[in-house]
Amino acid sequence: MSILKKRATAGGAVPPPPRRRLSPKAVFWQAALLVVLATIATWLVMNARAALDARGMTSGLGFLFDKAQFSLGEAFFHFRPGETYLTAFAVGLGNTVMVSVVSIITASLLGTLVGLARLSRNGLASGLAQAYVYAFRNTPQLVQIVFWYSFFTLLPHARNSWSIGELIFASNRGVSLPAPENGAVFAEAAAAGFLGFLVAWGVSILAERRRRRTGLRWKPLRAVQIALILAPALVVWAAAGAPAEWSVPVLKGFNFKGGATLSPEFLAIYFGLSFYIAAYIAEIVRAGIGSVDFGQFEAANTIGLSKSDIYRRIVAPQALRVIIPPLAAQYVSLLKNSSLGVAIGYPDLFSISNTMLTYSGRTIEVLCIMAAVYLVMALAIGAASNAANRYFAIPGRTS
Repeated sequence: MSILKKRATAGGAVPPPPRRRLSPKAVFWQAALLVVLATIATWLVMNARAALDARGMTSGLGFLFDKAQFSLGEAFFHFRPGETYLTAFAVGLGNTVMVSVVSIITASLLGTLVGLARLSRNGLASGLAQAYVYAFRNTPQLVQIVFWYSFFTLLPHARNSWSIGELIFASNRGVSLPAPENGAVFAEAAAAGFLGFLVAWGVSILAERRRRRTGLRWKPLRAVQIALILAPALVVWAAAGAPAEWSVPVLKGFNFKGGATLSPEFLAIYFGLSFYIAAYIAEIVRAGIGSVDFGQFEAANTIGLSKSDIYRRIVAPQALRVIIPPLAAQYVSLLKNSSLGVAIGYPDLFSISNTMLTYSGRTIEVLCIMAAVYLVMALAIGAASNAANRYFAIPGRTS
């Protein structure tokens, strides 16, 4: 019996096989390939530089600090003419991140619910979930975005808007709803609460490792987690004077004043991204739960676990190992597809970059910056996925 088999029989993790040493011939051909690629890249750069010089165009990133003479549509972050190109780029990045984050959250929740409904024994629930998946997966995403944009722009005018309790109003100007008077304080408190959530998650990981090692549960864990999440947010809110005033939208003239208004462009890209990706997430969730052997359910029922405990303690940890990799791919897809907002005038990163290169003439620089930013955000999602994979991996096994 080999050493690897002995270790595997003893219950230990099988180490990866030793790496093969490259032969001189393999090293030569790899080095030659790198030289060819470097030569091609150099030729492309020199050719682009010569083309710019022939047209009398300068290159570099100094234009980012020049003043831009264009305006942008409404979104979470606003841009006024006279501000720098760098500010415009930051506004586009902020709008992209905002719509991507809220769409990811919505798509995840909706996709999970639809995926569970597809597994339901209730024929109506399963049928409706299946119809949802078929409808949204098999129509182009751009068509869905344009549909939602047309829907919101065809709503009544502000004077005849739809109202919910005289607090929320829907019109062709968007959806107006109450908002805090001091939005910056609430945003800071939310950021502090998110940091507290990360700390609480770390504490739960340490508590679970302690339980596996010693068999002892930390009874006040749930209370500690709630305190870690709420305490930072409350401290930030109290330090700012504990503002509690809310602004309610009121119709004045032809539009609403006060509160916060979600523009038709934002709502269209938000619904288009969320509902489309949720259909794919539903199938991923269904497949992940279906990958858990039915004997696991039978064993859990035998020992008297409730249905919620079965899904929370037995099904979810095993299904997540199957769900996370394709789920991360859908998140990256959602991030990149946010650039479709250019079709309806939403000022996201792609739309603003397109405007910037038109006004500045720095096509190569703007495209390179935009591509680098999308790449960094996609890699960040991938890194988070890898961390989640390591957390849910079976102890003692190598990937």
